[in-house]
Amino acid sequence: MRIVILDSFAADQGHPDAFWAGVRALGELAVYPRTAAGDLLARAAGAGALLTNKVPLDAAAVAALPELRYVGVLATGTNVVDLAAARAAGVAVTNVAGYAAESVAELVFALVLQFTHDVAGHAAAVRAGAWAASPDFSFFTRPLIELAGKTLVVVGSGAIGGAVARIGAAFGMHVVSAAVPGAPPRAGAPRTPLAEALPRADVVTLHCPLTEATRGLVDARFLASMKPGAILINTARGGLVDEPALVAALAAGRLGGVGLDVLSVEPPPADHPLTDGRAPWAARLVVTPHIGWGTVEARRRLAAEVTENLGAFLRGERRNRVA
Repeated sequence: MRIVILDSFAADQGHPDAFWAGVRALGELAVYPRTAAGDLLARAAGAGALLTNKVPLDAAAVAALPELRYVGVLATGTNVVDLAAARAAGVAVTNVAGYAAESVAELVFALVLQFTHDVAGHAAAVRAGAWAASPDFSFFTRPLIELAGKTLVVVGSGAIGGAVARIGAAFGMHVVSAAVPGAPPRAGAPRTPLAEALPRADVVTLHCPLTEATRGLVDARFLASMKPGAILINTARGGLVDEPALVAALAAGRLGGVGLDVLSVEPPPADHPLTDGRAPWAARLVVTPHIGWGTVEARRRLAAEVTENLGAFLRGERRNRVA
């Protein structure tokens, strides 16, 4: 089988031979660091299996690739593939769930701690000479806040949400699992409705999939429901946040901090208001370039799972199938 990886670079960081050795053992492999929309059909022609991270495969692409039998998404979210079109064409689709749970959860608390302890800000002040010029043995760039005893609202209770909840509990936080719009009821401990959870939250962190029910979930009403000074973290999907509404909330001074690892368009345009370091709210906003999934350990797990998924398909087995 001809196997094509459409956008390998984010995962392999320019070392495809070693990183994809397991996949290469399964067939004739072609690896492309990146694939523009106009190059997709030419590169995918004749492939029985396509592996994609962010290159979209819509209904037209699926229809134009009659030999395609398998799509492996190099991520947990599958919104880059038209699943209905894949099912109709008899194309199997798999994803990789849970490989980055610990990696993303750790980034969540790196972002939270930036707002509660401002490690980077204090270090920058020391480098600028502020400590040497201080009349006291200690100084603070902002009021420092303990996490112990604070309320952490986790929106989404999958592998990542579960890891975040566990770490939050270890910090001594009161963890609340909030209901996700459109999600089926969960057996056992019920989730708290968002309308009840948000006013109690000191930190709200998003870990739900991007669906039609959750697109724009964090809108003006959501943000107005949060207590003044609360912290919002999004390491899930940029489309969960109504970005103009978030800018308005930041401008109004309602939020104590916003940590984003994702935006609605990635990479963002140069004039995106949420990446403007001159904005009045810039000190209350940290944006990282979608790094939560990318620890060395998580990317190694990703490659291993991708290999196992494709190997199972070739053996006629179902593994991590979403279509």
